[in-house]
Amino acid sequence: MLKIEVDKDKCTGCGECKEICPKGQKIWTINKTAHASNLEYCHVCTICASRCPEDAITVIRNAPDDEEEKKRIKKSKEDTREKLPL
Repeated sequence: MLKIEVDKDKCTGCGECKEICPKGQKIWTINKTAHASNLEYCHVCTICASRCPEDAITVIRNAPDDEEEKKRIKKSKEDTREKLPL
């Protein structure tokens, strides 16, 4: 799963990410800070991160899906309980 994180403490909302991104109009929303959504349109070119003047953007390829991660943790806990002596 693709994830784009924007450090809200660093981002100034300049809009460079939206301007430089080939799919900027579909992906980026700029208010006081930038926000990436509709990541199915992202080409994962990482131009947004490399051109951000504040170094506020991180592109994470193969980020764990939140639901998948919750299932993995639950299964791990269940496996641990099964191994404990009664």
